[in-house]
Amino acid sequence: MQSTTIKTSEQRRHEAMALLTRQSGAAKPVGSKAIQRPHFKLEFDIRDFSTYPEIRAFEQHKSIIARAGVENPYFRSNEGITGRHTRIDGKELISFSGYNYLGFSGHPHINKQAKTAIDQYGTSPSASRLVTGEKPVHRELEAALAGFLGTESALVFPSGHATNVTVIGHFFNSEDLILYDELSHNSLVEGCLLSGARRIAFKHNNVEHCEQLIAENLHKYQKILVAVEGAYSMDGDLAPLRDFVRLRQQYPVLLFVDEAHSLGTVGSTGRGISEYAGVSPNDVDFWMGTLSKALASNGGYIAGKKALIDYLKYTTPGFVYSAGITPANAAAALASLELLVQSNQPVLRLQNNADYFRQMALDRKLNIGPSLDTPIVPIILGDSEKTIRVADQLFRAGINVHPMFYPSVPQGEARLRFFISSEHQKEDMVYTLDTLASAL
Repeated sequence: MQSTTIKTSEQRRHEAMALLTRQSGAAKPVGSKAIQRPHFKLEFDIRDFSTYPEIRAFEQHKSIIARAGVENPYFRSNEGITGRHTRIDGKELISFSGYNYLGFSGHPHINKQAKTAIDQYGTSPSASRLVTGEKPVHRELEAALAGFLGTESALVFPSGHATNVTVIGHFFNSEDLILYDELSHNSLVEGCLLSGARRIAFKHNNVEHCEQLIAENLHKYQKILVAVEGAYSMDGDLAPLRDFVRLRQQYPVLLFVDEAHSLGTVGSTGRGISEYAGVSPNDVDFWMGTLSKALASNGGYIAGKKALIDYLKYTTPGFVYSAGITPANAAAALASLELLVQSNQPVLRLQNNADYFRQMALDRKLNIGPSLDTPIVPIILGDSEKTIRVADQLFRAGINVHPMFYPSVPQGEARLRFFISSEHQKEDMVYTLDTLASAL
């Protein structure tokens, strides 16, 4: 039997450098000297981060808040449960800045289930689920998600943002094409970048433009993915899912739907945009969603065919090489799903509140953009500094809503973004809109 020689890390490092040298054609390194590289003339001090161009550009962008003459509205500490109301610096405010759409975060039953999971499993899974991090509550949650959504299987990830990044980045490659809505979330775009696939943004909700791009590229790539969102988080509008399903039926493409803001909020029972649009869950290849909004937890998921989910479970880097979602978060999401199955009343209250808020805003001649049938209602003011100042006026009047401005939205489309909850009362909304109208 051939003997095995255990090499030191220093030996392995030298071998790796030698291989890199042969592949690159560079001069062989001597001792610990670095491989010779082209000379770069740096325009900044590499150890002084304040001189980096991107950091200087960021500071310049952030200075708009100072120019508006107001306190920075970001990273304020919320001192309790963020629901209909919140508390900041000891002051109670009406909250329109959180995703607690159904009021489940802080719900006594969900709190109890999360605490029970901690008592039974601890505060951490303590490992990747592939090894010893798997807990019964993980499987129960995934089975409940698949059942609720009408898919064969589901897989839960520790982060919603990371779900898009790691799944898209892993499943697609340089031989593929990804067509995505121009208003897609950052996580989807980051996944496209990681994949190395060619990526083309189509005009927002423009099915004809998407179809044109499919037709032009159909035989140039191994796989083509069309990626849309159920509800768009800046404009509060919905994807025309039936039309995108038609494209999937007509062409050999895959369809990816991000339901971060539509799960639990859209459709008569909260089952999302498939229920709203009246399409079969089997007409979409990747159902993605988050647990941090309607489901009062943290994490993300992919739901779909069993063959896909099994493959992702064993191969996706952001799942395999990450600890699983905490037992408490898994139990909270599971309990939220159970409440959704038991009653759709929170969903209907949310939808009624959002419709009421939209109509009251229109009655006051406020620009809500294309918002429709979602709990996201932008009030578009246009000018960034004005929007920041108005948000500050509302804050001082007891209303917490955040300004969104370039580059989060296009220049000239700065807005206040209102997230409506099932727990909001009509007096909350009337007071808020009257105060806003007076501020303008």
